[in-house]
Amino acid sequence: MKTNKKENILITGGAGYIGSHTAYELNKNGYNCIIFDNFSEGNREFVKDYEIYEGDLKNIDDIKKVFQENKIDAVVHFAAYARVEESFQEPYKYFQNNVVNTIKLLDTMLEFDVKKIVFSSSCATYGIAQYVPIDEEHPQAPINPYGVTKYLVEQILKEYDTKFGLKSVSLRYFNAAGASEETELGEKHKIETHLIPLLLKTLTAENKSFTIKGTDYETPDGTCIRDFIHVSDLASAHRLALELLFNGTDSDCFNLATGKGYSTKEVINAVEKVAGKKIQIVESDRRPGDPPMLYADYKKAKKILGWEPKYINIPDIIKTAWRWHQT
Repeated sequence: MKTNKKENILITGGAGYIGSHTAYELNKNGYNCIIFDNFSEGNREFVKDYEIYEGDLKNIDDIKKVFQENKIDAVVHFAAYARVEESFQEPYKYFQNNVVNTIKLLDTMLEFDVKKIVFSSSCATYGIAQYVPIDEEHPQAPINPYGVTKYLVEQILKEYDTKFGLKSVSLRYFNAAGASEETELGEKHKIETHLIPLLLKTLTAENKSFTIKGTDYETPDGTCIRDFIHVSDLASAHRLALELLFNGTDSDCFNLATGKGYSTKEVINAVEKVAGKKIQIVESDRRPGDPPMLYADYKKAKKILGWEPKYINIPDIIKTAWRWHQT
């Protein structure tokens, strides 16, 4: 791994799906990545070549140790719980971990005079779309506790900028999907809730069938419409956001998406075509907190970050995920 060119970047939650891909992207571009993770969700095999601190943000001594032992130049903050359904069942868990623990991180950053952070936010901050494609000016009105936690952290970051000069970039991404082209990294969750890996698990016999949760949405085929963004494209956006901060620009927020929406049934059809296999489908009621339609305008990220997704079509994204699942 390259460790001799640029700044030291602390990646909280760096062993997770998007975090590990971002570490790979940053390392490839000469940054020295330091991983902080409690491994409740993350995968050790994805970050075995980096310097790792195993700890939890709820324990202030755990995070302080990283700053005491390293000169941290910036932070990329992924560490959060991210299951919408669970956030309804255990909202306290989400507010404690996603919000309170983030404040502990920010206060530690200030203590060690680190004033640059890229925050992993979410399209869940928008809630039900008043118009599509959604741009950054769209009202933020989250409809589930998970989305509320991301919204609150964005507001806290604004206050920390005003009060303390801590600069941030909040990246609101839509549905992450896919795997690295090298097939070294992929999507692996201890509890899987994401559409594409669940579909692929039915093809590898890990699951017998796939359940469509809701077929009565106000969409053309009755199923949710989402904007799927390749994880490698997300990783490159985090690198560009860091470079923006290192160039001394003001705090900002950006949508990360493709600008295209695909329904659940369209994704199922695409997976079946890529894999050449049929999927057994079961239908059930909607999940609480799921907006019917979310897809985005990413013109701002293109203009200011110089970012544009390389993977636009859902079959191309699925192909990378399918290759990884087969390995």
